[in-house]
Amino acid sequence: MLKDMFRKNTVYPGNGIMYRAGNRQAEIPKGMWRKCKKCGATVYAGDVKKNFYSCPKCGWYFRVHACRRIEMLSDPESFDEWDKEMPFVNPLSFPGYEEKALEAAEKSGLKEAIVTGEMKLNGIPCAIGVCDARFMMSSMGHNMGEKVTRAAEKAAEKKIPFILFACSGGARMQEGIISLMQMAKTSAALKRLHDSGQVFVSVLTDPTMGGVTASFAMLGDIILAEPNALVGFAGQRVIAQTIGAKLPEGFQRSEFLLEHGFADAVVDRRNMKEVLTQILKLHTVSPKDAAADLQTFPKEPFKPSSETGTAWDSVELSRKKDRPTSADYIKRMFPDFLELHGDRKFADDGAVIGGIASFSGIPVTVIGQQKGRSLSENRTMNYGMPYPEGYRKARRLMEQAESFGRPVICFVDTPGAFCGIGAEERGQGQAIADNLYFMSGLKVPVLSVVIGEGGSGGALGIAVADEVWMLEHAIYSVLSPEGFAAILYKDAKRCREAAEEMKITANELYRLGVIEQVIPEKTPVSVSDMDEVIRKLEKQISGFLKKYLFMSREELVSRRYERFRRF
Repeated sequence: MLKDMFRKNTVYPGNGIMYRAGNRQAEIPKGMWRKCKKCGATVYAGDVKKNFYSCPKCGWYFRVHACRRIEMLSDPESFDEWDKEMPFVNPLSFPGYEEKALEAAEKSGLKEAIVTGEMKLNGIPCAIGVCDARFMMSSMGHNMGEKVTRAAEKAAEKKIPFILFACSGGARMQEGIISLMQMAKTSAALKRLHDSGQVFVSVLTDPTMGGVTASFAMLGDIILAEPNALVGFAGQRVIAQTIGAKLPEGFQRSEFLLEHGFADAVVDRRNMKEVLTQILKLHTVSPKDAAADLQTFPKEPFKPSSETGTAWDSVELSRKKDRPTSADYIKRMFPDFLELHGDRKFADDGAVIGGIASFSGIPVTVIGQQKGRSLSENRTMNYGMPYPEGYRKARRLMEQAESFGRPVICFVDTPGAFCGIGAEERGQGQAIADNLYFMSGLKVPVLSVVIGEGGSGGALGIAVADEVWMLEHAIYSVLSPEGFAAILYKDAKRCREAAEEMKITANELYRLGVIEQVIPEKTPVSVSDMDEVIRKLEKQISGFLKKYLFMSREELVSRRYERFRRF
C-alpha cells in the first residue's frame, strides 16, 4: 500500500525516485514526486499539476512544457500545430551543433525551442507560440526566429490575435550573427501584425533574457508576466561584475518590471486563461459594430441646483475626501475593466490609472487621474498629481486605443501635475506637451469628464477631447485659487476672492463655451450616493459614442481642431 511508504524515517533523495524506511528500499515511479527549488519540499506530481504546476507548499512556479501550457489554455482538441517539421540549419557549420540539437530533441521530444499553432481560447480563435526551455534553454536561432515570424505572418493573414509565451536564455551562440538577425526579423514580422490590426499579447515567463527580451518578448501590445519570472537583457552575473556592486533584491524580476513601467500586469498562472480571454474579447469586437444598436437619449438641458453656492463652495466640494475618485467611477461603470500599467519607459505612476473595458458591449480605453483617501494611498498616488510617466502611460494607452479603433474615456481629477526635481528631470513639460500634440490628432473619439479638480495643464494633459464635460461641483482652472491669489494678489489667503474672479465652476465654464455639458448633482456626489450621477453619465456617454464613433477619422480630427481653435 502507498500509505505504508510514509514512515517517520522515510527519506526522498534527489527527485524522489527512491525511498528508504528502516532497511527496506523500493523504487518509486519516476516523475511521481517533484522537489521545489524554493522551499525544498518534496511534493506529489499530481498535486503540482492540479495547482497549475506550482508548489502546493509555497506557490513557487515549476517551468511548464510547451504542450502542457497549450493544454492548460486551449479548448479541447482545438490546437493545430504549425511548422512542426523544419530542416535543421547550421549557418556557421559549427562543430558539434547538430549533435547537441539532436540530443535536445531526444530529451524534450521537440524539434525546436518553440511550439506554434492555432487554437481556440474559450471559443476565440488565436495563434499561439510557447517557448520550451528543455530545448537548448530556448535559445533563439534561425528556426526559432523563423517559427515566430511565420506565426506572426499567419496571424495577420488569418486576422486572429497572437499570444506568445516567452522563455529564453538568449541568443544561440552556435549560430552567431544569424541568431542576432532573428531579433530584427521577428520584430519586423510583429510590426506587420500590428499594422494588420491584430493584437499581440506577450507573456513573460522564467527566464526571459538576452536577445529574446530585446525583440519579440517586449513588443506586445499588452505585456503580461508570471510572478517572480527572471526577465532582463544582460545576465545578473555580468551586470554585477561590470558595475562592481551588489544588485538589489528582486532585480530583474516580474514585479521589478511592473514597478518600472515595462509590464502591463503580473498575472497568477491560475488566472492566466481568464485574463487572456478578457483581452481577446476586447480585441475581437469592432467598436462600430457594437455601437450600431446602442440606445441613445436626448441631451438633458442643464439646470443648476437651487443651492449652487459660491465658487469656493465648489472648490471645497471638489476636494472632499468622500467625493468619488476615478477608480470609483470605473468600478461602477466598467465592471470588466482590466488595468494596464506602465509607460514602457521608466515607471508606473499611481496617479494615473488606465486600461481596457467595455461600455454597453463597446470596447473602450479608460484613463483616469487618481487620488487616494488614506495616507498610504496618497503616497502611492502622489495625491493625484501625475509625474511625467503618468502622462506617458496615458499617451501609450491612447495610442493603443487608436490602433484598435477604441474610443477613449478620460476622468480628470488632479490638483495639477507634480512639480518637483524628479518630475523636471524626467521632462514634465515635455510629457504634457506631447499629450496635447498627440491627442489633437487622435483618430478615435475622445471624451473627458472633470469629476473633481481640474488643475491647470495637469488636467489638460488628458482633456484635449471631442467633448469635455464637468460634474456640477467640479472645478477647472488655470491654477489653484491659492496659487492664483499668491501670484496676482500677493496673498494666498485671498483664495475665496480669487475663486470667484477665476470663473472655475461648471456653470460658468459652460456659459464660456469651455465645456459641452454639465452633469447635475442634486446633492453633492459622494461614494455612498453616486447612483444618480452614474445613471446620467451612462445615458450621455451612450449618446456621445453613437454620435462620434460613426464619424470618419478626418472629421473627428477636424472637429477637434476647430473646437480648440475658437478659444
